[in-house]
Amino acid sequence: MGIVGGGNVEGVLSLDDVRLEGRTIIYRVDANSPLEPATRNLLDDSRLHAIVPTLRELSNSKVAILTHQSRPGRADFTDTSRHCERLSEIMGRSIKYVPDVCGDEAMRAIEGMADGDLIFLENVRMSEEEYGVKFDGNEDTESAGIVARLASVADVYLTDAFAAAHRRSPTLTGFTNTLPCVAGSLMEDEIKSLRTALYGPPNPYLAILGGAKCDDSFSVALNLIDRGHIDRIAFVGICGNLMLWADGNDIGERNRQFIQNTMGKNFDKTWDLAEKLTSNHPEILFLPRDLIVEIEGGRHPQSLEDLPSKHPIYDIGFQTLMDLRPLIMEAGCVLWNGPASYFELPGFAFGTIEILNMCVETSAITIIGGGHTGALVNRRGVADNITHNSTGGGATMSFLSGDSLPVIGSLKESCKKFSDKLDEMGLAS
Repeated sequence: MGIVGGGNVEGVLSLDDVRLEGRTIIYRVDANSPLEPATRNLLDDSRLHAIVPTLRELSNSKVAILTHQSRPGRADFTDTSRHCERLSEIMGRSIKYVPDVCGDEAMRAIEGMADGDLIFLENVRMSEEEYGVKFDGNEDTESAGIVARLASVADVYLTDAFAAAHRRSPTLTGFTNTLPCVAGSLMEDEIKSLRTALYGPPNPYLAILGGAKCDDSFSVALNLIDRGHIDRIAFVGICGNLMLWADGNDIGERNRQFIQNTMGKNFDKTWDLAEKLTSNHPEILFLPRDLIVEIEGGRHPQSLEDLPSKHPIYDIGFQTLMDLRPLIMEAGCVLWNGPASYFELPGFAFGTIEILNMCVETSAITIIGGGHTGALVNRRGVADNITHNSTGGGATMSFLSGDSLPVIGSLKESCKKFSDKLDEMGLAS
């Protein structure tokens, strides 16, 4: 089933609004990917695949691709030469790698492009200006030299960096008033699809929220409830364990301590959100009916009546899956973010994989909220069977929590400034 609605995102310039043949484009993406530690080869290239539709639209433009990889100080902070190589393989064409962000080498490479050329610039976080400075507003990021340098050789700034849309930095939000800022195909699809999850989902509407980032999941749940569209919210994974605890079930000292350690300084705030949900909205909550604990590496069923458990809870049980199935099958829209289990261990992946199988099988609109869940969709090769698999993680959860995303705000501001000037700039479609 397709996403309800259509057309461009209101208040944002899209590829349909601009004519980019022969133009020089600064194209910001988020190709940040997990790397194999020894070789630093990409373990997941799904974010590169996701930008191909936009690049196909730019076949007669001059495109300089900007992205980041990790951050300074981390083991996977590296250059983007392998990203360039993999994108070349995916697209079946040569893409020149330029080991520079905005220095003389990058400027020469951008100015030397012919129509149809693609170049891939260095990891933008190699620039101290991009990552070593704290920015509080778009006006701060606009003053960065990296923006002035790149804008001087470009006609348009184009972004598909949805996965970083909750961040603020010069190459994400600095071009707001300098160049027309345009949403690529990926960015537009993300905004439209996630708006469906917030504003116009067909009913019944089911949200399945799991994983370890309980504060984010609970904020999303309360926002969906406040909007009045949601019919049921199922909590699984660590979120489900915490909700069971908040609902009066003793999950055992070991599991309580694990949750507290995982939440860290956010535990008290997260606990308050959990209590708010269980106290004020019990009628729409779906909590685990049974659990799987790990004993000497094996799966062992645990009923709620058998709690507390001295063993770690690693999965949801069979009865939980049986009771969840009709909710998924009868839904008009299913939003799912976060695994239901310790799915990195093959012996405890069952619950998470079964939820994915149900999402593939249902006729409902299915929106997967990125992160670990989105990666699982790609790994199991079922992306074509999901309505929308978000490339975001934190950005997706921020969007669904109702937070303002700086990159989307920048696109809207730029649209206000430039939409009436596209004709005189020769960019109107």
